[in-house]
Amino acid sequence: MSARAPLVFKFATEDWEFEQIHRLNYKTFVEEIPQHQASPVQRLVDKFHAENTYLICLSGRKLVGMLAVRGNRPFSLDQKLEQLDSYLPPGRKVCEIRLLAVEKKFRGAQALQGILALLWQHGIERGYDLAIISGTPRQFKLYHHLGFVPFGPAVGSDEAQFQPMYITLETFEATAREFLRSSPSRAFQPSAVNFLPGPVTVRREVRRAFEQAPESHRAESFKKDFTATKEVLCELVKAGKVELLLGSGTLANDVIAGQLSLEPGRGLVLSNGEFGERLVDHARRFSLAFEALQFPWGQALDLAAVRQRLESPSSPGWLWCVDCETSTGVLNDLERLKGLCSEFQVKLCLDCISTIGTMPLDLAGVWLASGASGKGLRAYPGVSMVFYHHELKPTAQPLPRYLDLSYYAAEQGAPFTFSSNLLHALHAAVKRVPWEKRFAEMAELSAWLRTRLRELGFPLIGDETRTSPAVMTIALPEHLNSVQIGQLIQEAGYLLSFNSEYLRRRNWIQICLMGECAQEKLVSLLNALKRVCFPRRPARILAETTRPALGSPGEKCPEANAEQVGRLPGTGTPIARRRRIRT
Repeated sequence: MSARAPLVFKFATEDWEFEQIHRLNYKTFVEEIPQHQASPVQRLVDKFHAENTYLICLSGRKLVGMLAVRGNRPFSLDQKLEQLDSYLPPGRKVCEIRLLAVEKKFRGAQALQGILALLWQHGIERGYDLAIISGTPRQFKLYHHLGFVPFGPAVGSDEAQFQPMYITLETFEATAREFLRSSPSRAFQPSAVNFLPGPVTVRREVRRAFEQAPESHRAESFKKDFTATKEVLCELVKAGKVELLLGSGTLANDVIAGQLSLEPGRGLVLSNGEFGERLVDHARRFSLAFEALQFPWGQALDLAAVRQRLESPSSPGWLWCVDCETSTGVLNDLERLKGLCSEFQVKLCLDCISTIGTMPLDLAGVWLASGASGKGLRAYPGVSMVFYHHELKPTAQPLPRYLDLSYYAAEQGAPFTFSSNLLHALHAAVKRVPWEKRFAEMAELSAWLRTRLRELGFPLIGDETRTSPAVMTIALPEHLNSVQIGQLIQEAGYLLSFNSEYLRRRNWIQICLMGECAQEKLVSLLNALKRVCFPRRPARILAETTRPALGSPGEKCPEANAEQVGRLPGTGTPIARRRRIRT
């Protein structure tokens, strides 16, 4: 007897998959549940087929389970139940779940588990936070277990009767944690919505460029993309020249430190956060002669103090600071810094790693600036860059080959082995991007998000000064642990920045908009943050939320109006789920 092929869970995309969907649809909703008339062709194409997203389970090339999801109105239930919205919690993004069907031989937990895990992933990615179904009475036990709430009268015919039901995203997360924490198929891994400062979510064309066969950095196609990428980057930030390096942004800052080691006289390093402190560390490791001016985290650089230092008899020959302090989101005043450095003939060096690709940047008047591929440029991490305007000449005092910027320039930019995969991905990420549109949309989305976070009661670091549109740093109150909150939000399907040592030490979490993001996903994230950080736990509420047995069709369920307290999957932490009241 041959072994059964492993189960694979995916979204239907192939013609042969759709054909089997039509046949399983007929088998289930004509032969098993007499909802439709029999047909000699034994296939049933759903009336909403063109708009459905099908979540399917395959065993080899055989379809063994399916579920359809659709977010367009009117829903099937709109046609069966008048004033559908009057039965539903207001203010939600609703989808309709239909056509749940599993072959009889596969009706164990495995197939359903994987389909529901895929459903959760799809809901997170599309921003759905309420789902409705027409539930068959034979599956009431399952619906009850998952947390579905019955509403309204039964619909359908005597032979095929269905009970309208709904479930909120937070209820599903609380009651179906066994479906969310693991999947029976190694081929399926739920993806979380990425709000990290890096690595970021990359677009499909970037992934495809990365997946090309590797090629030599001496190949003509590599050189073509290499040159084109440098041209786009220089145009983006108004720089004269750039050298690309194979490594993280830390490497680019080491290269800048190497160039500063060749400069006579002392320098000045400014710090108002973690990444300013790292520049201080770069300078120390290169044994640079410098002074550090350190300012409070979350505040702008005190440029009056900087001016005072530049006016002193032993004024520095160079100044090094970050443009955006990623640890707090604070933006330092680049134009005033450029003006000060020009006035006192000081060479300005910038860490622009979190600025490039997230907002307009003009490097005219900047001597050296560092950048990286894995943040606002929305490519894979692994390529860094140093921008400059002046001619680089071989140095009398040799630097390590990998850190010698003049050596890169002399060798037309690629003196060492370079990953063609990373280069082609970076080129795909930056070419033909409508940067002005991206910057405007990010600024608008960031302003909206900051307003919403304040309305929810979250204190934002840097709120008294100018901040990056791509970084929001939240200072949690003492009774909330940032690591625990970050982990709970991650289990709910969202990746926030909370694990860095400097964030843990200060009880901060961060929401970053470096990569691809949509407002609907931010709405879902805000709902998750509200549930996790601001639960209400009075005993009276707890008593009201004992889940009642499912009533008979048409019977109103107390849970539809009760405020509920549940638990996030895999944790003992309570979360509140409030009935929204229309005002």
